[in-house]
Amino acid sequence: MVGSNAEQLALDGLAPRKRRKRAPAERVPAERNPIAQVILDVQATQLGSTFDYLVQSKDDEAAQPGVRVRVRFGHQLLFGFIWKRVASSSAPPSALRYIERVVSPQVAVSEQNRADITDIANAYGGTRANILRMAVPPRVARVDVEQQLVTGRFAIGVSEALKQHLQTWCDERYATLERSYDHMGQLRASIASHASSGYVWNVLPGVLRWAYDAAWALIEALLVGKAGIMVLPDMRHVLDLVEVLQNAGLRRFAPSKAAHGSWDGDFAVLGAALPPEERYRAFQAVASGQIRCVIGTRAVMYAPVEGSAVFAIMDDNAYQNADGFMPYAHARGVLRLRARNHRGTFIDFSAVRSPISQWEIQDESHAANSVCGTSINVRGLRTVTQEQSPWIRWLNREELARLADPAIGARVPHTAVAVILRALKLGPVLLSIPRESSHEVLCCSACHRQARCNRCTGPLMGTIHDGRVPHCLWCGAAAVDWSCANCGNESMRVLRVGAQGTAAELKGLFRHVPIVVSTPQQPRGVVTDIVDKPQIVIATPGAEPRVRPVGNSGGNSNGSSVGNSAEASRMREQSSYQAVAILDAWASLYAFGVDARIDTLTDWMHASSLCLPRTQGGQVMLIGETDPALAQSLMLWDSGVLAKQELKDRAATALPPVVAAACIWGNRDAVMNTMNEIGVLRGDYAAVEINGEEVPGFLGPVPIAPPRNIAARQLEGTHDRVRAIVRVRVQARDELALRLRASVAKHMATRNPKELHFKMDPKDLM
Repeated sequence: MVGSNAEQLALDGLAPRKRRKRAPAERVPAERNPIAQVILDVQATQLGSTFDYLVQSKDDEAAQPGVRVRVRFGHQLLFGFIWKRVASSSAPPSALRYIERVVSPQVAVSEQNRADITDIANAYGGTRANILRMAVPPRVARVDVEQQLVTGRFAIGVSEALKQHLQTWCDERYATLERSYDHMGQLRASIASHASSGYVWNVLPGVLRWAYDAAWALIEALLVGKAGIMVLPDMRHVLDLVEVLQNAGLRRFAPSKAAHGSWDGDFAVLGAALPPEERYRAFQAVASGQIRCVIGTRAVMYAPVEGSAVFAIMDDNAYQNADGFMPYAHARGVLRLRARNHRGTFIDFSAVRSPISQWEIQDESHAANSVCGTSINVRGLRTVTQEQSPWIRWLNREELARLADPAIGARVPHTAVAVILRALKLGPVLLSIPRESSHEVLCCSACHRQARCNRCTGPLMGTIHDGRVPHCLWCGAAAVDWSCANCGNESMRVLRVGAQGTAAELKGLFRHVPIVVSTPQQPRGVVTDIVDKPQIVIATPGAEPRVRPVGNSGGNSNGSSVGNSAEASRMREQSSYQAVAILDAWASLYAFGVDARIDTLTDWMHASSLCLPRTQGGQVMLIGETDPALAQSLMLWDSGVLAKQELKDRAATALPPVVAAACIWGNRDAVMNTMNEIGVLRGDYAAVEINGEEVPGFLGPVPIAPPRNIAARQLEGTHDRVRAIVRVRVQARDELALRLRASVAKHMATRNPKELHFKMDPKDLM
């Protein structure tokens, strides 16, 4: 059979079955508030508003604000969160679609946390979907089933014995704190009250001293019925605080002994580096109220706690506290904002006071914005600071000349060698070196000017430890018969020598002494623990090993150790380095970045905190030339000296925190167009007033170096990329964020292919 009605022949019983078309099931909207305003999991700025969907009557009970849903957007199915239920929609009825399904009836984002997320997005110029991506981890279905088996909520009064033990621990610790710090009574009263407050806590030196101070604040909050959140810069700090909290009597969130296999505990560790199931389980425990104390890395700033709480952060100036995803929120600003929303207490723990902390504690009144405000300074009493800090000496050229040191100019002068030899008779010695860079920088051994080629003036690079001749980075010529163009000296030294080179140098000075190298770059990685015996430890900042007593050297590889007794805790506190030597201090003079001096002092103070106090013979040597403000702050153990100088310099140059700033980068045309739209080129943001004088409201634009590899350099749009800084009054910061968000949304909505990004409160301006 041929023609349009032809059919394919088939054997009996094998012909395809003809299916009848079924009419779609009729959907009936909910009777009350049938419109759900949904935040879609779409990171595009122009799609950051809510979208209206209909709720079926069968999903009326499950589709509550804060639950995760699945909806159809265009031709694709997307996840989202119901933000609000309303009675009507401004969209035409024909454009409304029904929610496809409710993924889980459990509320993942409570009403108070939805308000926090909205304020955070507005403060940093992002969308609520940007914040939800980091705040709410991906769902794990089996964890939801486990949470349904947990009937009780965390309450500090469930176990009277535990409550009494924690109260005794806090009272004993508070007695020590009151004798060591000022304003402790005011801080304790603020934790117990339900009013917003802020504190800058400059911790005293000592091994794990900061951890015990932070543990007291968190446990004190639990005892008065509040939640406690603390953001730490890395997992080493997290494990240290876990150890102290466990020593105090709290249990970490872990599998219980129940038959159904649920988890329980007193505090939880939350972070983006955790396995997905473990992270989601901890998130749900906090969201349900089962856990009221949360510690961890940057992701903890979004922990879904309810009610008044203590929001704490350690080392607010650390680069890890800045988020790497749009809208690039900073943990300090987020915690400060949430403390205000929750009527809680914000505490900034740090060894070195950051410029914004110094700005907040100044006596003169100043206007605030959503991410900053007035703070009270909690610092150690002068006599206590002197007793608990080591004896710190600055061995620069002038001091070595006064001591008649025969090895002036050496990397480790004779005075430092004598101190190290005496300390090695009693225990370990730490040698802190600058962070290792990708290449070594050579300089003149006399004037410390960068060594440059005598042929083309290009920078010299290479090594001088294995007999090789340095060569020019530009022309490749060998530096034969080299002499310094500045002073005529004919010898060079390495400005940033690596750990292996330092170990090779010290083998000749300290024969038959064990040398331990701890850096992230070496194959062995970071050494977490060493035994308290004579040895030399060479470490970069952040990789310093902890000293464990000989009887307690069984610490595991992740930096924590077993043993919860008070005696073991005291042993850990007393295990310190006999001496600490900070080498290559002049490397701080070559550091880049606005916060270079603050970051350098932070590294030095962290290393010095591992040394014995001066009452027990501990000594720290700062070897080399450096900024006098840096050296004075370290020797006095008073970071306020440098913080005041930094704030004074920034007030004179109109830099944050005296002004609010935003960094805009991308294609030159897109950046300039955005600056014109927000009123920087011609408008109300064109100038900012500092000390009665008007200065330009923007810096730049400056070009961004193209990628080094050839393949990336050939990509479209990488040849004309620039960066600019916008400065406004502190009070206008939040308005600047909203203007930038509107401009970027307009840029993306027009499908402009040119690159455009921005970041509020950047750590590195240029």
